[in-house]
Amino acid sequence: MALILLVDDDPQMLHLLSEVVQLDGHQSIMAEDGELALACFEHQSPDLVITDILMPNKEGLEFIAEVREDYPDLKIIAYSGGGSADPESYLEFAKGMGADRVFSKPMPLEILRNEISELLQESELQQAL
Repeated sequence: MALILLVDDDPQMLHLLSEVVQLDGHQSIMAEDGELALACFEHQSPDLVITDILMPNKEGLEFIAEVREDYPDLKIIAYSGGGSADPESYLEFAKGMGADRVFSKPMPLEILRNEISELLQESELQQAL
């Protein structure tokens, strides 16, 4: 069982993601922006991060960069609906900042579950080395 940090300013999306990760027996921590998400690291050590990109306060790209700097091996999934811009441009930036996987909203939940499983397995292999 893994601990997954979920970051999104949309409470409905947070609860949907929480239900999805619980289907596979994982626990979740929820934060409504990057600033609150970074504070979670003071008390917990998530195994994986799933974050939106467009959020108030500390947006997803800045959050990803800070997480990558402090936790270089932590796996990150980023997603975006794009707001007023093309989501693909945000997702390319997210990959450049260190996201391991990226998705456009709406995300295919079965594919998301598979990516979560795959990234957690990669983390376990890295830790075993």
